[in-house]
Amino acid sequence: MEDVSMTHKTDQADGVADSQGIKTQSAGSEGATILIDQIQRLIPHRYPILLIDKIIKAVPNESAIGIKNVTCNEWFFVGHFPSRPVMPGVLIIEALAQTAGALVMFSSGFESKNKLVYFMSIEEARFRRPVVPGDVLQLRVKKQRHRANVWRFEGNAFVDDLLVAEATFTAMIADE
Repeated sequence: MEDVSMTHKTDQADGVADSQGIKTQSAGSEGATILIDQIQRLIPHRYPILLIDKIIKAVPNESAIGIKNVTCNEWFFVGHFPSRPVMPGVLIIEALAQTAGALVMFSSGFESKNKLVYFMSIEEARFRRPVVPGDVLQLRVKKQRHRANVWRFEGNAFVDDLLVAEATFTAMIADE
């Protein structure tokens, strides 16, 4: 199997990589799968604040489903809370926003080079149940509006099909 680069297109047994190196699913399925190395091409976040591991379904200009595997080794569990680790709600919202940011950049054909995504607003944030080590967060974002460089999304985070957090947020893409 050939190596996939940002400018090389190659067929693979389980999908096709486009000019961005994003692997789209086989012809019968909808959306694209975006892996961690490809996410890092789309958004500027890096450890320790990169909070998505992959995107299992990206439908350009519409929606995405991101995945965050929550482990006991997360940096935030050291202080939140040592005897009963709980993922901070603001980081769940950040993970939703990163999923949306990767979708925007993917939809626009941009890479993170010379681009930043800034929060403009977070509204109606609700936290329904704790997220703990061992949970797999499914981060579902859906575009509500898009004008010029401003995007508004509805975000819902699930663990085992149970809603754990939700918010509506607006972000702007700007040159670095």
